[in-house]
Order: sequence, then structure tokens, then C-alpha cells
Amino acid sequence: MRKKIFRFAILPWFKWIAYIFYNKKYLTGRHFEGKSLEGWVWVLNGIWKQKILGFNRYLPFPCHPTARIYHYNNIFFDVDNLDNFQSPGIYFDCVRKSIHIGKGTYIGPNVGLLTANHQFDNLDDYQEGKDIVIGKNCWIGMNAVILPGVTLGDKTIVGAGAVVTKSFLQGHCVLGGVPATVIKTLPVKNTALE
Repeated sequence: MRKKIFRFAILPWFKWIAYIFYNKKYLTGRHFEGKSLEGWVWVLNGIWKQKILGFNRYLPFPCHPTARIYHYNNIFFDVDNLDNFQSPGIYFDCVRKSIHIGKGTYIGPNVGLLTANHQFDNLDDYQEGKDIVIGKNCWIGMNAVILPGVTLGDKTIVGAGAVVTKSFLQGHCVLGGVPATVIKTLPVKNTALE
């Protein structure tokens, strides 16, 4: 009963308030449409924690207050994957290059995506940045780190705590370890209609 009251009496007014604080294009998709109210809870929390208290104030979409996202305009993702920015402790550094996150990808807490490293001989300077590309339907486990220039193919699973230093273009695999290696190959299912 409370959900119905919220959906029909309060939500239309709340949307107008939300559009003041956030870019409307991010307040669509599976977390905001249908029966799900999850996205609107993120917005409510975000208005308080992001916009009023100032954690990640500059972001045009709701985000966990402990997340660190640098140059959000260099991150490309599907709005259905806005839940990836609700994970605590994520660190997306795309100051020098871009990060592409494929649709259906899940990113766990404390994951680091780094597009540039420090120079070894001068830590105040950075190496040239390289893009990170994560395919569709991937899963990046808690505390994993993906380093500059890595491309992961579709349906790649990165185990918790793994450090991915090179690309795995073929996808359909489970990665683990430091540095990450293939620990299991996943079957490729043909989903094309005949």
C-alpha cells in the first residue's frame, strides 16, 4: 500500500526535484522504471549525501558517498548499470583516458579501474594513459584492480582481489590471481535466433 501511495502521489513530484540535482538521462532504465523503486532510493540518498553534504557533488548521477570517480565524462556505461556506482569504495580514475563498461556488467565493492600509472622514476608525474574496455555481462569481484590498457571480452569474471595487468579479449573466462591469469574457461552459448 505504501509503495502505491509513493508511486502515484509522491513520485511525480519527487522526479521534478530529482531532475534539479541530476541529469535526467541517468534517471531512466531498469532501476527507475516498472515496479522497482531502488533507483529513487539512490536519488533520495544522493540528494542528501552528494548534493547537500558534498560527497561526489559534481557527479550528474547518484553514487555511493565513498566512491571516487575522477572525470566522470570519460566513463561510458549503460544507464541500466547505474547500480555499479552504488558499490562502496569504487575507484575509477579516468583522468587521462576513458573507461567503457559493457551492458550487464557487475562491479563489486572496492574495485579500482586505473587508466594511468605513475612514472617509476618520478612519482609526481604520470605515464601516458590507456583506455580500459570491459565487455558485456562481465563481473568484476570485490577488491579487484584493472590496470591501464586492459580490454576484457564479454562474460569475463574477475575474481576477488585479482590484479588484471593484460587484456583477455576472448572473454568467457574466469580470471584470478596477481597478476591475473585464466583459471577457468566458460562455455560459449550461441544465443542467435535461427
